[in-house]
Amino acid sequence: MSVFDDLVGQDQAVAVLSRAAVAAGDAVEGGRGAGMTHAWLFTGPPGSGREETARAFAAALLCPDGGCGHCDQCHQVLIGSHPDLETVRPQGLSYSVKQTRELILRAAGAPTQGRWRVILFEDADRATESAANALLKAIEEPPPRTVWLLCAPAADDMMITIRSRCRVVTLATPRTEAVAHVLATRDSVPWDTAHFAARASQGHISRARALALDEGVRRRREAVLAIPRSLSGVGECVSAAERLVKTAEEEAAAATAALNETETTELRKIYGEGSTGKGLNRGLVRGGAGALKELEDRQKSRATRIKRDSLDAALLELVSFYRDVLAMQFSAGVELANDDIRFDLDQLAKMSTPEETLRRIDAIMRCRERLDANVNPQIAVEAMMLSLRSAA
Repeated sequence: MSVFDDLVGQDQAVAVLSRAAVAAGDAVEGGRGAGMTHAWLFTGPPGSGREETARAFAAALLCPDGGCGHCDQCHQVLIGSHPDLETVRPQGLSYSVKQTRELILRAAGAPTQGRWRVILFEDADRATESAANALLKAIEEPPPRTVWLLCAPAADDMMITIRSRCRVVTLATPRTEAVAHVLATRDSVPWDTAHFAARASQGHISRARALALDEGVRRRREAVLAIPRSLSGVGECVSAAERLVKTAEEEAAAATAALNETETTELRKIYGEGSTGKGLNRGLVRGGAGALKELEDRQKSRATRIKRDSLDAALLELVSFYRDVLAMQFSAGVELANDDIRFDLDQLAKMSTPEETLRRIDAIMRCRERLDANVNPQIAVEAMMLSLRSAA
């Protein structure tokens, strides 16, 4: 058994990381050796398991046996409680220079239990330019026992000076059969459902698991894939856009409501709300007003990010729909992600041309770019819906 056993379809990356973990063990006695790299960049499409792969590598670095998968060190890393592993997850739209500098200070500490101090930076591409510059300085001159594990969709998403100082591990999209096998064996999902979810998710493991296990996720997918055939007029385009944006807002609210309440309650307790004593409660709460405002700003930013991520997932579902249409128009012998609605795909393929399908895909990609540039979601999605209707 190994910490790498749960990684699906990443045999090449696992081979590289396994050798690196051995080299890291050899380098410990005499400091960092030629076989050990102090900064790694894990890249791959959504669902390829960037963070999971980086975490498995962290376990292999901290485990005395190179990632056995059953010792205390491995267990602590995999559940996120190891004191020598710092995991960074940008909650909002970006990761600020202030947060990065605080992280660098923490990263400079010596390991307490393991052989290394490991910093796992998820979504490192969300670092602002100033934050990226600060991160670059830390990577250029790291402490002798600190290893940086950065995760981003593509190497080009990072500053060239950062990626030039990292060893890049490129992950592949797992095959449908491999993902279906994982769902069937580890989650006890019936094979037909597992294969449907793996195909519909296009190799995105967490998305496949959600499709297989959550009926609500399947219903939302069906609603998104029904959009192309519903755009019969301008009014229908506006209504479809409104539904898509509203669904994203509801998902963001559901995902953050409980967490926001918990964070706010804990912060108020820290600043003395509910304490007894003359003048104590009043003064401490007033002194924490700035901290509460900062927390509210972070919570709003997080909600906006979740809303955008939800919208982006819906847009990618639409891209997969038109990609399948294009494949049918060219009689390409490829697996259709949405084979369960083959009739709808075939109808649109017959009623339109490949050029029209490509223009529709371009409209969706433009919408994604506009959302990333902070364009009002309702306006951006409405413009996309109108383009999907009038792509001819």
